[in-house]
Amino acid sequence: MTALLEVRHATRIFDGLVAVDDVSFTLAPGEILGLIGPNGAGKTTLISLISGTLAPSEGEILFQDEVINRLPAFRRARLGIGRTFQIMRPFPGLSVLDNVAVGALFGRDGGQAKLAKAREQARVSLEFVGLGKDIDKRADELGGPGRKRLELAKALAMQPKVLLCDEVMAGLNHVEIEEVIEIIRKVRDQGISILVIEHVIKAIKSLSDRLLVLHHGEKIADGTPEAVLANPIVIEAYLGKKRA
Repeated sequence: MTALLEVRHATRIFDGLVAVDDVSFTLAPGEILGLIGPNGAGKTTLISLISGTLAPSEGEILFQDEVINRLPAFRRARLGIGRTFQIMRPFPGLSVLDNVAVGALFGRDGGQAKLAKAREQARVSLEFVGLGKDIDKRADELGGPGRKRLELAKALAMQPKVLLCDEVMAGLNHVEIEEVIEIIRKVRDQGISILVIEHVIKAIKSLSDRLLVLHHGEKIADGTPEAVLANPIVIEAYLGKKRA
């Protein structure tokens, strides 16, 4: 199957520190790829290289067979690359609805969407993630689980082809994690490819078609969840240590 997203030898160096070191992988249409590794392994940096909030020091990012290294984040969003952020920063003065409408305004409609249409798309996304009853609340009135769903709704309102999820289950209880897993599966059922960072191994194993493991910025494993989680190198580098 032709890759929708391809990362070739991506490297990112910060003041001599190699945060991502020669990482290559592909993401197929409709695939869920789990990205795991210890804290500081370079997972969020890798997502930032794909979304365009950081530029690679070396290597290439390809989307639909086109090199997008030089495209800024908003251009990549218009092509169909959406992301959530580990640190949630909603617009506190705006309603839940208008927070998500901002995503719709800058998504695949190319920045040409009218506010009324953006709000319509926002309503659809909020219903999808289970926040339909909260559309008139201020964003800062939502608790932690609600803000996680708000992040998902904002990204989905951009109508992505690829969704990059950065720890959308962090801090949630067992029931809330299962609910988010179900939402992500439904996103995939719409034909959207997903790259998801997660530390809850049981959740990421059940959710992912493949797992990619980073350690000290390097890729140390890439394969089925069963094979990767049984890999002695992965066990020594990650699974055998206390996880956050």
